[in-house]
Amino acid sequence: MSEPARTFEAQLSMDVGGFAYDPLGFVLYAFPWGEGDLAGRAPEAWQVEWLQEIGQDLKAGLPLNQAVARVIQRAISSGHGIGKSAFVAWIILWAMSTCQDARGVVTANTEAQLKGKTWAELAKWHRLCLCGHWFDCTATALISRAPGHEKTWRCDQVTWSENKTEAFAGLHNQGRRIFLIFDEASAIPDVIWEVSEGALTDKETEILWLVFGNPTRNTGRFRECFGKLKHRWIGRQIDSRTVSLTNKDQLKKWVDDYGEDSDFVRVRVRGVFPSAGDRQFISTVLAEESARREVVRDKSQPLIMGVDVARFGEDQSVIAFRCGRDARRIPWRKFRGLEAPQLVGRIVEAANEYRPAAIFIDGGGVGGPIVDFLKRERVAGLREVNFAARADKKQEFGGDYANKRAEMWDSLKSWLAIGAIPNDQELIDGLCGGEYGFDRLDRLILERKEDMKKRGLASPDEADALALTFAQPVALGSRRPMEQKFYDRD
Repeated sequence: MSEPARTFEAQLSMDVGGFAYDPLGFVLYAFPWGEGDLAGRAPEAWQVEWLQEIGQDLKAGLPLNQAVARVIQRAISSGHGIGKSAFVAWIILWAMSTCQDARGVVTANTEAQLKGKTWAELAKWHRLCLCGHWFDCTATALISRAPGHEKTWRCDQVTWSENKTEAFAGLHNQGRRIFLIFDEASAIPDVIWEVSEGALTDKETEILWLVFGNPTRNTGRFRECFGKLKHRWIGRQIDSRTVSLTNKDQLKKWVDDYGEDSDFVRVRVRGVFPSAGDRQFISTVLAEESARREVVRDKSQPLIMGVDVARFGEDQSVIAFRCGRDARRIPWRKFRGLEAPQLVGRIVEAANEYRPAAIFIDGGGVGGPIVDFLKRERVAGLREVNFAARADKKQEFGGDYANKRAEMWDSLKSWLAIGAIPNDQELIDGLCGGEYGFDRLDRLILERKEDMKKRGLASPDEADALALTFAQPVALGSRRPMEQKFYDRD
């Protein structure tokens, strides 16, 4: 290498090293903006903001705590064409160029997306990058050319498999930098997310986990980044119409054809999760509106208690209360890991405190012994319900239900349009997670708890407890004397 070349490389190395906590500075420095392929181009406003914010996140963690990793978790849900693949390429090149022996893994929803779009975009920006010659960009990896660093300084593209998760479980790089990128993350199975969390355990390590995608699915871990796990993720939703790259005429046609609030426009334009999946029984919009609705008190309505009994260690037993349109004012009770006598004691305590007109309890499976205990305690208003039993009525338009559970949930679904539920993310997820179908007799049937758990969803114990309050009609005049005390409160 000639002396001028050595001088250039030394200066380049010094300059790039200065961007270790400044990804925006790196992007502006490393690419020939305004020239050649980038003539008339500049980073989009959202890209600039996110690069700045990631840099601020990194700087906020200095000095690196010796016992805990610095973990940055960010998620973008967007419409089409916002430039996320370019952003992914910039992050990879910045992460690799500014930290020796950085390690990364990139995956996507499909192999075609990963190779044909995500990695193809990286190859393009690698060619444009001022320090791109530091790395070889192969068909499956970006690898440092520094001798002896081929295995320790690299980013690999990995196609996921639910049966082979080793690539995600083995991503460790203690004391240096790890980055994990999911593209089109909505369709990546929950098991891959769960295994990937193992990379978050390295101490004294910079860890970036960035996920991007169109919000095509209303359940799963990508959705949870903006829901029950939003305390761990910094999320942003980007409307395609706010980005200069997109075809505004086409976007307007979609809006005109399908409507601003249609799921098609929500997903492909607004970057908002659909109100309901293709087979989703209760829409997210319906549940969330019920959680925000003002409580309507009606003292003429009977108080009903629903009890769902936990089946497995991770599940929970839930006591829910509903009086007419109000399922919020009385706090629900949730229990994990209780032995049968302990759970019976909690149910008896709740029954004695509020004196409900009826107590509907799931008597199937492990619920059977609980019902027997409660009968021995002579708990008033107790009514056993078997989810698998025959339905007592038909659907509103004459169709049949496959079982009692489908009947109760259908009543619950109708009630959500007027009722008020607790603003509890577990309850909302449970209500919206289940799918529906029809059995061989064309009867409405709901997805079983066991099948939901196989999809990586939590058991809808809270939702089932609320559904139980719709098991049977309860007469208006059946309010018990002591029950009035709660509803007389201001």
